[in-house]
Amino acid sequence: MAFEPLKIFEYIGERFTAFLEELGGICTTFVQSVVLLFMPPLRLDLFLKQMEFIGVESSFIVLLTGAFTGMVFALQTSYAFRLFGAQNLIGPSVALSLARELGPVLSGLMVTGRVGSAMAAELGTMKVTEQIDALSTMGINPVQYLVTPRVVSSILMLPMLTVLFDFIGIVGSYFMAVYLLGLNGERFVNDTIYMVDLKDVYIGLLKAAVFGALIAVVGCYKGYYAEKGAEGVGKAATQAVVITSVSILIADYFLTAMLF
Repeated sequence: MAFEPLKIFEYIGERFTAFLEELGGICTTFVQSVVLLFMPPLRLDLFLKQMEFIGVESSFIVLLTGAFTGMVFALQTSYAFRLFGAQNLIGPSVALSLARELGPVLSGLMVTGRVGSAMAAELGTMKVTEQIDALSTMGINPVQYLVTPRVVSSILMLPMLTVLFDFIGIVGSYFMAVYLLGLNGERFVNDTIYMVDLKDVYIGLLKAAVFGALIAVVGCYKGYYAEKGAEGVGKAATQAVVITSVSILIADYFLTAMLF
């Protein structure tokens, strides 16, 4: 079979076009969900239900991840700082890393695995069983009913989960540094308070809100346009997790470059 160089460019063009179409669909879904937030009716019960699902039910996995992240990070940094006699920097370094990067990013990734896939699977099931079409038939806007509560709730709850992650991570690092590594507890707390600025926390929470929007929008978009029955639903859930995880890491880089 003869080698056809133009086929390579054709393939690249098709992939790039598909990427732009997907990106445009995701952006359109986000804009629609925000615009419909300010249009009646306001179904408060849907928002509260999604806040419970996204925030309250995700708190355990976030707390568990945050505790061990803080302890591991304190243990690892202690080896490096001991070489320079700077063990007092363990607390500030852990707190800064959690507030700026690890808190919002790891919280986002944990919630993506639990919530993003669930959103895609739930909306995908409704799509292939024609429940979304039934909503339209009854005069209910499917985006306003299904997508808007999930997007708004995710934007609100991710910063709160990040606060939990940061807090329990610092507590875990304090336990590791003071009780297992023998550092002075009072100095640990004072150095952390002195070196960590509120700006670091605020920017971390802003990142978390952006990641929350990504989780909900991508998950809802992939589920809303799922096809081919059960196979399509499973594919949509998998794609939602992969795309959101990669998007969080890419967005984190650009947000860090712009805000710090």
